[in-house]
Amino acid sequence: MSDGIVIIPTYNEIENIDAIIRAVFSLSTPFDVLIVDDNSPDGTAGRVKELQQEFGERLHLEVRPGKSGLGTAYVHGFKWAIAGRYEYIFEMDADFSHNPADLEKLYAACRNGADMAIGSRYSRGVNVVNWPLSRVLLSYYASVYVKLVTGMKIHDATAGFICYKRKVLETINLNKIKFVGYAFQIEMKYRAYANGFVIVEVPIIFTDRTKGESKMSNAIIKEAITGVVALRIKKMLNRL
Repeated sequence: MSDGIVIIPTYNEIENIDAIIRAVFSLSTPFDVLIVDDNSPDGTAGRVKELQQEFGERLHLEVRPGKSGLGTAYVHGFKWAIAGRYEYIFEMDADFSHNPADLEKLYAACRNGADMAIGSRYSRGVNVVNWPLSRVLLSYYASVYVKLVTGMKIHDATAGFICYKRKVLETINLNKIKFVGYAFQIEMKYRAYANGFVIVEVPIIFTDRTKGESKMSNAIIKEAITGVVALRIKKMLNRL
């Protein structure tokens, strides 16, 4: 059994799922993979079950009844990974916007002292490929806004490519995680920050998906804007 597991939430990722799983398993570091699928109508979970015949106990699948948000999918995966006693627990998208090879950089950062390592698009300039300028500006200034409101010195607060040491997820009360989209990523970082964990940013190049459809929506953006203020108020009231 590996000491690290990569959690990949999926909804209609049949075009990417085979390649992303194979890419993780091709790395020199032997990570396990957990797919958390929200009952994708395109057959994503069925393809994962087929791949389990090939990869055996390195590939795991949890199928939820329906689509209920990225944040809840990750929380489901975190609890599963904690129960499995994995020491290093990763978040990664299925669409190759995160380069699987960078998993080893995040892993090294946590093995060398970080409690939480963030694959950061903005720690060294702006490293985003194939996004329209409007999307880049929205993402970049969302992180600026988070820094101003929360005081966290994190350049990429909405990043979703992360390695956690197990103790971080065990300390954070996962049952109290409220948000599901961009705000979920911010909330996880803020709760880790509020608990005094060592957080580092590892520069990566983020490439927009070429297959499948983005799950971004106006509701997710609105949640992030209002959620940051709510998190700051909770911290001031010592309720994090």
